[in-house]
Amino acid sequence: AQSSREQMMYCVDVLRPNVNEAFNLLGETIQSPIVQEIEVEEMKQVIMFQTMDMMPQVLMGEGLQLAAYGPMDGKLQQLGRPHFCTAEALPNLTADSVHAFREQHLLNNPEGIVVSGSGISHDALVELAEANFGHMTSDKSDSAKTTIPSIYTGGEYRLKTEPSPHSAKEEFTHIAVAFEVGGWHSLDLVPTCVLQTLLGGGSSFSAGGPGKGMYSRLYREILNRHRWAESAEAFTSFHAESGLWGISGSCPPQFGREMATTIVKQFDKLANDFVTDEELDRARNMLKCNVLTQLESRLVLFEDIGRQILTYGKREDAVTMCAKIDAVTKEDIREVVRKAIKKPPTVSSVGVDISTVPDIGQITQMLGKNSHKRTWF
Repeated sequence: AQSSREQMMYCVDVLRPNVNEAFNLLGETIQSPIVQEIEVEEMKQVIMFQTMDMMPQVLMGEGLQLAAYGPMDGKLQQLGRPHFCTAEALPNLTADSVHAFREQHLLNNPEGIVVSGSGISHDALVELAEANFGHMTSDKSDSAKTTIPSIYTGGEYRLKTEPSPHSAKEEFTHIAVAFEVGGWHSLDLVPTCVLQTLLGGGSSFSAGGPGKGMYSRLYREILNRHRWAESAEAFTSFHAESGLWGISGSCPPQFGREMATTIVKQFDKLANDFVTDEELDRARNMLKCNVLTQLESRLVLFEDIGRQILTYGKREDAVTMCAKIDAVTKEDIREVVRKAIKKPPTVSSVGVDISTVPDIGQITQMLGKNSHKRTWF
């Protein structure tokens, strides 16, 4: 099982002769699992240890989400809630609370369940789904299922972490700057994905060649030019009503300001200049290659089917998807960037020493120096 802020997935991978037994097991796991207090206590210990050992990149991404969709009227927004259980909330986690969550979001919400599969005929899948889930009914009186759209606010998250107990390990400062873009239903979705691929990036250490993204813009203009840059990477995070697009980087603590400045320059360059035809062609081809390669896996295929139907009510095939990627122009790329940077930025920084990282006010001023079209500061 795995979860995101909007969806949860149960999956099983078995040989074809065992499909019936696997479906029965899946149905029992979803509808009538045995969740005992002792198991919950054990998992709370696991969660606590995982929280203590969480990667700084994960903490930075989590902080970015919390700051981007900050509290409104003193209340946390749904997209601005922590995805991982916090230490403060851990004592409230009990077997009863797990059952209550399941009751509300699974058992009383059958219309929100999609059953998908690969390597199995459609008729057989429908028959098994009806047998195992067809009896579930919806509780229409449950108003807690209502999704309240979150509003992008922008903001700042700063977290100073404890030094690593391993003295030989070099500590880095991690910085991310992001802006709001459209969500899953936006016309800007595909151009934003092409933009992310065009920027690319990665770590300063890589044993790969061109196929590892070393000709992407962030590799060429940050990692290959600045000796202090440990990593630089473009990222996206999409939800139903909104999304985030930005650039993250890591460096030794004394170069925090330089890294933030370098990231801001990339936004300015994208807003003021068209990307080259060579960059655009390479990004479109890389994105199509990534999509088609992923869909060769049956595990990825049935997940893609389920998530698309849950999000859109239908599934687009690979041909349609590739046609949309090919249709993206450099004008589309610049328009996505210009619309994004008109909104307040979201800044997240994590590290043992983040004193050199500019605050959101300073980064806002950097972003405002080169354009008169930005009206949010």
